[in-house]
Amino acid sequence: MGLVAPYQTSNPAQGRAGVTGNDADRMSFKVPSLRNVALRTPYFHDAGAPTLEAAVSTMGKLQLGRSFSQQEVGDIVAFLHTLTGKQPQIVLPILPASSNNTPRPTPFN
Repeated sequence: MGLVAPYQTSNPAQGRAGVTGNDADRMSFKVPSLRNVALRTPYFHDAGAPTLEAAVSTMGKLQLGRSFSQQEVGDIVAFLHTLTGKQPQIVLPILPASSNNTPRPTPFN
């Protein structure tokens, strides 16, 4: 997670290795996209960042080796909020009831 500094946590999670049993997967975590990131708290695999601001500040230190100003954190958080959208509503069609007279599908014709 950190290119400049390691992420320190007391959480014993071992990442994908806990599922696959493969040591190469140790400390690898499946992460969601940034879409709707502002709606999914807390952040990080161990819930170590309770707010988006805390997550952005931490990642600045771990990934870039610098402390963001409050303005920079606010700007990044404002951008991340633009990735919030409405989930599409999928309405399943209501199909007519089947009977013995219903034509059978003929695949591959």
